[in-house]
Amino acid sequence: MLVAPLGVSNLVPDSPPPDPDAPHDSKRGSVSLKKSASDTQVVPLEQQPSIRRSSNPIIGSTRKKSSEAPTPTRRNSDGDVSIIESSTDIEPGSPLAFGTIDWSESASSMAHIFVPTSSSIDNCYLQSECLHNGHRVKCVACRMISHEGCISTLNDRFPCKETFRECVRKYREQTLILHHWVSRRQLKGKCQNCGKTFHSKLGSKFSASNIGVICSWCKVSYHNNEHCFDARKENKVCDLGTHKKIIIPPSWIIKLPRKGSFKSSLKNSPKKCTESLTFVANVNRRGVRGIKTTRDHPTFMLKSIPSPSCCPVIVFLNPKSGGNQGAKLMQKFQWLLNPRQVFDLSQGGPQPAIELYKRVPGIRLLACGGDGTVGWILSALDKLEVDHHSPQAPVGVLPLGTGNDLSRSLGWGGGYTDEPIHKILQSLQYADVINMDRWRLKLTLNTGYKPNEKGVDKLPLEVVNNYFSLGVDAQIALQFHEAREANPHKFNSRIRNKMFYTQAGGKDLILRKWKTLTEHITIECDGKDITPKLRELKVHSVVFSNIPSYSSGTRPWNRQFGEQRLDDGLIEVIGLTTYQLPLIQAGGHGHCITQCQTAKIVTRKTIPMQVDGEAVRVNPATIELSLLNQAKMLAKRKSGSKISSHETKPSNLRVGVSRISMHDYEQNHCDKEQLKYLAKPFGEIKVDDYADLEHVRHLVVKIQENNQPRLLPDWCFLDAVTAERFFRIDRDQENLHFLHDICEDHLFIVEMEENIEELQNNLTISPLIGDDTPPRSPLTPSPSPFDNDVENGRNEIELQRPPSAKRSENVDINYKIPSFGLTPPDEDRIKTTDGILKAARLGDIKMLTELYKEGYSLMSTDETGKTGLHYGARFGHKDIIKFLLEKADDKQKIMDKKDNEKGQTALHKAAAYKRRTICQILVNAGASLTVLDECGYSARQLAMAAEDHELTCYLESQEQFAITSKDDFETAV
Repeated sequence: MLVAPLGVSNLVPDSPPPDPDAPHDSKRGSVSLKKSASDTQVVPLEQQPSIRRSSNPIIGSTRKKSSEAPTPTRRNSDGDVSIIESSTDIEPGSPLAFGTIDWSESASSMAHIFVPTSSSIDNCYLQSECLHNGHRVKCVACRMISHEGCISTLNDRFPCKETFRECVRKYREQTLILHHWVSRRQLKGKCQNCGKTFHSKLGSKFSASNIGVICSWCKVSYHNNEHCFDARKENKVCDLGTHKKIIIPPSWIIKLPRKGSFKSSLKNSPKKCTESLTFVANVNRRGVRGIKTTRDHPTFMLKSIPSPSCCPVIVFLNPKSGGNQGAKLMQKFQWLLNPRQVFDLSQGGPQPAIELYKRVPGIRLLACGGDGTVGWILSALDKLEVDHHSPQAPVGVLPLGTGNDLSRSLGWGGGYTDEPIHKILQSLQYADVINMDRWRLKLTLNTGYKPNEKGVDKLPLEVVNNYFSLGVDAQIALQFHEAREANPHKFNSRIRNKMFYTQAGGKDLILRKWKTLTEHITIECDGKDITPKLRELKVHSVVFSNIPSYSSGTRPWNRQFGEQRLDDGLIEVIGLTTYQLPLIQAGGHGHCITQCQTAKIVTRKTIPMQVDGEAVRVNPATIELSLLNQAKMLAKRKSGSKISSHETKPSNLRVGVSRISMHDYEQNHCDKEQLKYLAKPFGEIKVDDYADLEHVRHLVVKIQENNQPRLLPDWCFLDAVTAERFFRIDRDQENLHFLHDICEDHLFIVEMEENIEELQNNLTISPLIGDDTPPRSPLTPSPSPFDNDVENGRNEIELQRPPSAKRSENVDINYKIPSFGLTPPDEDRIKTTDGILKAARLGDIKMLTELYKEGYSLMSTDETGKTGLHYGARFGHKDIIKFLLEKADDKQKIMDKKDNEKGQTALHKAAAYKRRTICQILVNAGASLTVLDECGYSARQLAMAAEDHELTCYLESQEQFAITSKDDFETAV
């Protein structure tokens, strides 16, 4: 396979960029080819749309430039730039799209992600071309600095690093990532080439020149001198650097083409999909309207390459948690990782991102926020597990909230204090996966008692991850929530939040409002009433604790009453008094009542309750607590513990297999649901989620040993997830695709031909005496795609044939009854066998090799005159074609051999069935392009009739090249 060489240029151009309007010569003697993902097809590069890569400078973009004045801005009290909304539409890179990652249909793979900045170290990246118009902004992905008025020019001249790919047909062939070099006036660390440190910060700040370049992917830096510059040019391929095991490569994220786009190789279904993945591309600081693009099928899709050593991380941030630290952390994560694996929870929640990345093996989630943020993500994972039955991704925590009790229990600490992000990512990579119990709350109103004050009829959450309590502690949490809702600006730091809790607790210590709590409740644990014990202890609060940490790091459960574990299926019941609330802050414990599996709480008045920090006043009700499930969590390794090489263990999956006949596939290829209904169950395979389709094929072959009827030899896999309809995966590319690429929980295969009972047996030919049609061997292939359209016994090509070329129907054609077996050889000394044809048809290279070593002729033919080369070309067996061309005594003779049925060569067969790679091999070996079959058609015309325009263009270019070469040769002579 020939592919176009990749570019080497970057954002620091080595030479003046080419003129976009300059003419270029598109005529070449040989057309470079590339494979199609749906078949072994050859596509002329000149016929394909150019794909912009992150490594190449793009000049003269066709993007429409806005003629409007830049959006006015102002600075707030903190010195940050705020964007004033306007009624204009948001386009990528515009000031209104600051901080937004575009997931819409019009998303650009190399669009910058700008945020306001006050940095004065780096100048505008356009330097002398800068317009000095508007405030300064910075791209969080590559850290280029620009003015608002320079954004359009910067996007054209110096695009950002490529975050996704648009090559649907070649997503497995273009996995290479090139460096994305960006010039800097200030750099830290050492040069990758010479090992010397860069200039100091003070010197770089006041220097007018760039001191070096840095790759925005792997963070490798080079000096900007001649020696290091040459070394940088030799270092072309990027390995993503230190965090390569957790970064989502851009080649994994595939943007699907629009409906009707010429770049799509998939036919669109008239049936609209009801479920689709849509991202809301909306942000701004004051809640400006968002842009929600809807389409009938997903806009983006993940095609990951699983590896035991990789554990990609998806980051979720809540900007409002813990004093609004999320905004700064988001920019840091977007710089270190692929920006498309970092999500703002305020923009649509976690569900769309989890749906997108659900099929990535070894995926890990990082929740940056408080305990409520973690609960939000776990609830989204619950929905995913119910809908798709996929293994749950483990969740790690970066504490940004006030209490952060779950984070403390998992070893991630009580709050983020400017720890380097790269260390957090490294800890996340080597974290241990543990199970954590989660509990269900079911509430039923107690209609026998009237509420004594205003309350609600439901709990704030129905799932307990941390703890559930009622009484005085819930009253304090409710007062904090109400005060924060009334004055949010007063609760922008953890210290202020904790001060409020201390003040509210001290006030209740004096008032003792809930000293009679036990008189209004009844609690049963595992069927045993514990209310008398609670009344004896005179508790003011009852806590059902699932994790060791409670109320910002306290440990109310005493280990003497039993070990508290996260995965033991037990929840701890603790009683607290108002006096014990300050004591547990000093290391004390509460009244340890019991450990239970179920609990029932009956209340007879309106009582404050809290679930994981969310507090409300609940009217009289009956609440039942029971185990819901276990979630996968990431526990941080203790410092000093030995870190072994991390490898993700593959999970074993049971996948059902169904087969579809070619007749049903051709009739209903646009109706996926109908094909699923018509599919016949074939069996079940057990496979790990790292398996490629070559391995899956062996498993499918094994399960047919006890199946009747058996599969046909020529079958292929169907992709059931990428597009609105099924499409076939070429056998030559099965090693490039994985099981999760083509199916979710059920695998579909299509049999390429109708059932032929004699296929597995030796060749047997029955003489057809008295029949008007010539006899057909069981090895004769089924008609080509354009032979199916039969009208009055004549196919489409025959109907299109000129009258002079048509056969007279009145002429009697005397067919000779062939002898049984093979056509007699030209010379008696040549050994022939039907095994040669059978091996070529089935693609059995081992059998073919053995027969050749035994002295059998590769020119063996059947009664229709077809050789093994005909059958290898018909069924797309590339190895068979190469072997026959290499070992044949007369290569030209076997290539130009015509069959007796249609007068076609092997190239005709390959072109008729759209075998692009086979056509390329035969043409390169010297197969004649001008040979015509009995209908007067060449291989190019057969490819045109099969509607393979790319193959037609290739064969046409080769015909012209052959004619040109012949003319040049004759002129020279």
